[in-house]
Amino acid sequence: MHFVLDETAMVAAGRGNVLASRLIHRAHSEVGWFLYAPACALVEADRIRPGSAERLAALPGITVLDLDLPAALAMARETSWAPAHTRHAAEPTAERPNGAVVATAAPDVWKGQPVRVLDLGP
Repeated sequence: MHFVLDETAMVAAGRGNVLASRLIHRAHSEVGWFLYAPACALVEADRIRPGSAERLAALPGITVLDLDLPAALAMARETSWAPAHTRHAAEPTAERPNGAVVATAAPDVWKGQPVRVLDLGP
């Protein structure tokens, strides 16, 4: 299972969201579970909740996705960097042929987007 945290999921994790915590734990402890944090979403989460980026990046089991050239080109067509980087990270790749599921605390934001969503909301 491959999951990408959006900025709302990152903030929710910092606030003790049980589902986000379980997802982070599984990515750390279970074989075949992967959790990604796009760098642009980390920045946005840190703006919302200062200190979030450092705490999440330090957790085992979370892979921070750098802003590489393909991501930058995908984001250039968008108006907001964090969702664009998250959506790009959820797209299929050679390592993730089925793509990844976007873990979010705000699933309505992703309506109409070509991504699968895991709602971390209450």
